Amino acid sequence: MNDPVNPVNNPAEHPLVRAHLDAVDRCTAPLPAERRHELLADLREHIETALAEHDPADEDAVRHVLAQLGDPRRIADAALAEDGRPRPEPETARRTTLTLLLAVLPLPLLLVPAIGPVLALVTAVAAAVRVAKSAQWTRREKTQATLLLLSPLLLTPLAAGVVAVSSSHGLSPAGVLVACAVGFCPTPVAALRLSRSATRLRTAATLTA
Repeated sequence: MNDPVNPVNNPAEHPLVRAHLDAVDRCTAPLPAERRHELLADLREHIETALAEHDPADEDAVRHVLAQLGDPRRIADAALAEDGRPRPEPETARRTTLTLLLAVLPLPLLLVPAIGPVLALVTAVAAAVRVAKSAQWTRREKTQATLLLLSPLLLTPLAAGVVAVSSSHGLSPAGVLVACAVGFCPTPVAALRLSRSATRLRTAATLTA
């Protein structure tokens, strides 16, 4: 049985080193996964080499090596610039909350008599517009969220068709509500993904401030 990794034997597992690398990882989220992993591997190798001549349990030595390595945000900025990608900037909590609220509202709005589906669609579109204009999320995250938020335009008619075909009474009002509920299911998924990304970015900004 292998012994658990000991920071004394593996400098890369030192809490300060792990926090430093985690901060770089969060700040470089816009990079492709392969490029980000390559960057982190290079940094880890550099740290291990630099600490090979020191006692890795010596926090002063670890701090000195990390200071020489550079601030995580600056390392990330350099990597993003090299890759031609802008750095996401965290928004205010109020603005993010409003965007996420608009993203999750479509489902409950379906319960509003008569105009519920229209209100739900308008709200989803408004959320997609806010996401597109935000500097907080990466291009990939914006594309994924927009597809999820606008997917009811395609999914709802498809679900309505399935309900109509499977029911002997055609498309009843209850069937319309079911079709809308199915069609708008992706909107809270978009809100959850955006929320997680915003939290990671805000945490990284706090750690590297």
